[in-house]
Amino acid sequence: MAHGLFDKTYAAAEDRYDSLAYRRAGDSGLDLPALSFGLWQNFGTDRSPETQREIVLHAFDLGITHFDNADRYGPPHRAAQKFFGTVLARDLAPYRDELILSTKAGNPIGPSPYLKGGSRKSLLTSLDHSLRDLGTDRVDIFYSHSPDLTTPLEETVGALVSAVEQGKALYVGISNYPADRAHEAAELLRRAGVPLLVHQPRYSIFDRSPERDGLLKVAAEDGFGLVVYSPLAQGLLTDKYLADIPAGARAQNSAFLSPDVIDDTYRRRAAALDRIARERGQSLAQLALQWVLRGPEVATALVGASSTWQLDHNVKALDAPALTEEELRLIDEHGVHGTGLKA
Repeated sequence: MAHGLFDKTYAAAEDRYDSLAYRRAGDSGLDLPALSFGLWQNFGTDRSPETQREIVLHAFDLGITHFDNADRYGPPHRAAQKFFGTVLARDLAPYRDELILSTKAGNPIGPSPYLKGGSRKSLLTSLDHSLRDLGTDRVDIFYSHSPDLTTPLEETVGALVSAVEQGKALYVGISNYPADRAHEAAELLRRAGVPLLVHQPRYSIFDRSPERDGLLKVAAEDGFGLVVYSPLAQGLLTDKYLADIPAGARAQNSAFLSPDVIDDTYRRRAAALDRIARERGQSLAQLALQWVLRGPEVATALVGASSTWQLDHNVKALDAPALTEEELRLIDEHGVHGTGLKA
């Protein structure tokens, strides 16, 4: 950390619970903020720690209590967790009981066979390391980051159960699991007495996978909430790419967004969605966030931010009136599944 980063004492905003809506996570007793903060991108050692700290603390001041992390986030891997651990120790420690901290394990973080996959060895070792990174004795939610078809699901689920039984996690989740495997995991966890709290899928106007593969239905039936990521489709559901690719934009240097997908078809559909948003007095980003939160299956939408302004702008999406049936029909017409997605 840069010298002087924590010279200023932080005190949380007294009105932080006055505005932001909270939603119940499935059939559990846990409420999550309608918008949660993800440290997937913009929280590596290649970014300004001063700016990162300002954004995180501003998020909490807005009532965002859920901070989503993973052993893989950086660069390098684990950098985002280590950064958050520093902020937790120096700024947010008095508020630890007000925070929902989550982390994930299972996606590759190194060449060793024990640094990837859904084995007990991989998941529980990573969790111990993550607790050290974060400087806390437990996380609130521990996820299996991705399905590992080479490991018995019973073993992966058993590791999640052990994390709770050992007091290292309060709840468990899964991420990127297809609907059928999510249902299997939920059944196994239910039998073990550790219900599945949440599933974290990608979901946006341009990525309807949770609708198409039945995940929304499974979530409702099995009683878990959805914590959706990429609700803005890596920036495609903003006004950033409506005309051209601006200098320094994510599409120029991201492994998750290729400039090849920003074509005439994308621009035509995004422009139509932008017009719908403007007629409602919103930005396209605000419309996209409101859309993913329209149903009860979604407990929260993960947002990142590169500035406090961007965070404020996204939170204002929650102030808009509900989408009408006609607006939803128009969004379906122009929000075609697969738009902007890499093949």
